[in-house]
Amino acid sequence: MENQNIAVGLDIGTTKIVAMIGIKNQYGKLETVGVGKSKSLGVHRGVVNNITQTIQSIQQAVSQAESAGNIKIGGVTVGIAGQHIRSLQHSDYITRSNSEQVINEDDIDRLINQVHKLVMLPGEEIIHVLPQDFKVDGQAEIKEPIGMYGERLEANFHVVVGQVSSIRNIGRCIQTAGLGLEGITLEPLASAKAVLSQEEKEAGVALIDIGGGTTDLAVFKDGIIRHTAVIPFGGNIITEDIKEGCSIIEKQAELLKIKFGSAWPGENKDNEIVSIPGLRGRDPKEITLKNLSKIIHARVVEIIEQVYVEIKNYGHEEQKKKLIAGIVLTGGGSQLNHLKQLVEYITGMDTRVGYPNEHLAGDSDSDITSPLYATAVGLVLDGLERHERQPIIESVIGSEEPTETQPEKPLRSKGFLEKLTERVKKFLEEAE
Repeated sequence: MENQNIAVGLDIGTTKIVAMIGIKNQYGKLETVGVGKSKSLGVHRGVVNNITQTIQSIQQAVSQAESAGNIKIGGVTVGIAGQHIRSLQHSDYITRSNSEQVINEDDIDRLINQVHKLVMLPGEEIIHVLPQDFKVDGQAEIKEPIGMYGERLEANFHVVVGQVSSIRNIGRCIQTAGLGLEGITLEPLASAKAVLSQEEKEAGVALIDIGGGTTDLAVFKDGIIRHTAVIPFGGNIITEDIKEGCSIIEKQAELLKIKFGSAWPGENKDNEIVSIPGLRGRDPKEITLKNLSKIIHARVVEIIEQVYVEIKNYGHEEQKKKLIAGIVLTGGGSQLNHLKQLVEYITGMDTRVGYPNEHLAGDSDSDITSPLYATAVGLVLDGLERHERQPIIESVIGSEEPTETQPEKPLRSKGFLEKLTERVKKFLEEAE
């Protein structure tokens, strides 16, 4: 099997670590060759806090995927999230020395590199610089300025910032687990790749990925990402509340949430009771489902309201920024009963649950089409895209003369994440 067509996504979550091997079939759809899943032990709220345990969990997931697909995994595409991720809007401009020539890639790269020089808080680094729209000599709302004449080129940027130590820790875990680091992607972007359609991104949509430790938000409008945020609460905090509120152990609380949990307290009658076996010969505990859903409801409302604040920060209430496609929920937490209705009730926006089946081959295992695997599927898709881009980039860089195979739209030789990946690799090599 050709290495070019194969990619591995590694989703390092707070509750689980997933390694997914995927190839593109002849119809351009993703076929999963092997999937491995392990309990994530060294990650808290999306951030690695125990290197040794994380390495063990990664190795466990990877070897499971390898034996399922009968393939040796070399490099992986990894997702980053966590409470240290924040985003900001920024405008910048450059003045071109030669306005007789048309704007080209180098001008845009110069402008983007200028944004990279922004002064951040100590320990923070810019992860993503995403151009929103450009202005050429005062003419606004230009999507693609390449090929135009102009002296002053300015742009609005969406800048995603994260703590460089957290990213390096993830790099360290991957390297020590005996894997190569092929690429780094922001998890909300990976999930979006897996569950959103192009039409939704054009119309305007908010993707809410409810994980174990964090809830990620990505807002798209006119096909461009406009806002990202990571809220440091997820499904685990709901389990924690059930544990405290019902005085039971975590394992039981998690089972209760999955089997009987509901985000809408009106659903359950007072006389519906679940009996939970007591510990070591103690009497069983009886819990009413109404109480259970009241506990869940209170915490879910808090999470959704925080996400809604972020959607409002983007400016969803302005006519031009309206999100016509509403909200798409994904991630393990999106499987909670009646969550869709609650989100619609709080936000007043159309809501659906996003399954990563749009890009998957028709005969995919039903487990993989679950929202739980949205990020992993997105990371594999990202890895495959990177592989497809690589030969093109090399041929573009290698050939001075324009050839027929060269793409019409110039390709940036290196994305910002490629540069970040290289910096993390370089740092790890020097650390040795």
